[in-house]
Amino acid sequence: MTTDRTVIIGAGPAGLTAAWEIGRLGRKAIVLEKSAAVGGLSRTVCHDGYRFDIGGHRFFTKVPEVRALWREWLGDDFLERPRMSRIYYRGRFFDYPLRPMDALIKLGPVETGRIVLSYFRARLAPPREERNFEDWVVRRFGRRLYEIFFKSYTEKVWGLPCTEISAEWASQRIKNLDLMAALRSALVGGRSAGQVITTLIDRFSYPRMGPGMMWEACRDRLSELGIETVTGAEVTRIRHREGRVVSVVVGSSDGGEELEGTDFISSMPIRDLVAVLDPPPPAEVLEAAARLRYRDFLTVVLIVDREHVFPDNWIYVHAPEVQVGRVQNFKNWSPEMVPDEGTTSLGLEYFVQEGDELWQSPDAELRDLAAREIEELGLIRAEEVIDHAVVRARKAYPVYDAAYAEALVVIRAYLDGLGNLQLIGRNGQHRYNNQDHSMVTGLQAARNLVGAGHDIWSVNVDQEYHEEGEPAVSERLVPMPATGPNRAAVLAETFARYDPVALGGAIGTVAGLGVFAATAVLLLQGGQPLGPNLSLLGPYLFGYQVSWGGALTGLVEAGAGGFAYGWVMARLINRLVDLSLSSVIQGWEMARILDPLDRTDEPDA
Repeated sequence: MTTDRTVIIGAGPAGLTAAWEIGRLGRKAIVLEKSAAVGGLSRTVCHDGYRFDIGGHRFFTKVPEVRALWREWLGDDFLERPRMSRIYYRGRFFDYPLRPMDALIKLGPVETGRIVLSYFRARLAPPREERNFEDWVVRRFGRRLYEIFFKSYTEKVWGLPCTEISAEWASQRIKNLDLMAALRSALVGGRSAGQVITTLIDRFSYPRMGPGMMWEACRDRLSELGIETVTGAEVTRIRHREGRVVSVVVGSSDGGEELEGTDFISSMPIRDLVAVLDPPPPAEVLEAAARLRYRDFLTVVLIVDREHVFPDNWIYVHAPEVQVGRVQNFKNWSPEMVPDEGTTSLGLEYFVQEGDELWQSPDAELRDLAAREIEELGLIRAEEVIDHAVVRARKAYPVYDAAYAEALVVIRAYLDGLGNLQLIGRNGQHRYNNQDHSMVTGLQAARNLVGAGHDIWSVNVDQEYHEEGEPAVSERLVPMPATGPNRAAVLAETFARYDPVALGGAIGTVAGLGVFAATAVLLLQGGQPLGPNLSLLGPYLFGYQVSWGGALTGLVEAGAGGFAYGWVMARLINRLVDLSLSSVIQGWEMARILDPLDRTDEPDA
């Protein structure tokens, strides 16, 4: 057996980062990648000199170590780029982030009024039940906003009616953006100190030649450390005995090459990993793995004979009449993504299932569909398309349906019995996290080899991710079971509330004793100039006069009035606190108001 060699399955961001850290620690490793290129979904595809992403990849992190690695690997080739994006809706293009005047003009005052009224109606009389995604969104943002900015796009992305997507899924998918907070930010530019909603960031970093440039540079640096990255190396068997993995087979499961190691790190999809275990796990584990589902993705790239098409990096398409979900303009990510500055490359993104009609369509038919739809959007004329390419990405997005959580519990319980196997990255953990967070799982797995003791599964749990502010990490797009303190309960304890009885009693006591004391002082002093002024309380306190009887009357009536005033004020204040608390909780619940796939970066395929 090879001494102290770690076998890493998958050359996406998580796997390559794990290999980098292992090399930095002076240990041996080998990286095995099924495809012909490194980077996973973060690879860059090249077609006749035109370079394009599998989905746009903005690079942003608040993890200092990850940021330092990006800079170390790319240096001056890591560019800072401006962000511009818009939403296509009803034949118009809306600025995104939304600008009130732009939205008002394009929606018109009637539609804007409907949105506002719908929002306040939902806040004042919310639905009693939250049975599905539609109920959840309508409760928080109103039905009209849901119909405009949520329904069609969400159904495109996941291929399911919103009424069949769980409310629990929505509560994790939509975080960090409150409608009123967004409007306040748009109107007055106000933001809480150090924090900016991820979706609304206006600048981002990007490799000069696309995201694949980052991972190609990492692969080359690994070679300098003596760590080999083997592409076209499909793992078809993972052999284990006595609670440890002993080897993997690459190539044919019968006659492939067997590679031994002391430790194993995998970012391959959990469903595939379970299927190649040798000997096979128990039937219940195989059945659990089979229940894990994925959403697939394809991009139709159109090469357009025009120098400038539109100024955006990308455009969201909220239009049910076309199948495309988003349009990328790769030239606006970096001018060097196209070889001829007189042309433009556009990526039309479609969310599919492997094997469905769109997935199986010939490339020529997909080209015709994309050209027809982009002309319908009014962006180009179909005859301007001079070339095309199609990229299909399997298992792009782990699906969090009703079965996934229970399935993962069963699978993890079994795999935990293999003491020298660690799972990292998006599909390695069936978790839709960011590229930088996948990298963190790789770093932690590598350090565990030398006794660090990190819980890799805790990365991203119960923390919020902002693109400005403290370095924090979060789940994105899909729900995770709650494993930490209930955040709403913590906030409820943090937000101060008044006790109506206590506040009423305090104000009533002060008011009653104040009137009694003032009256008593005047009577004891034989009547001072304040006497006539104090008598003005008569119309407000029935039967009051500057006398000992009046003092007692004032004590009772002022006390009662003060109590009522304090009680009412406490209830009103508490109501405002509840609204503020609700707004903050929605701030946690709302990371993606419009685009669940508007990611800052992309993790492993």
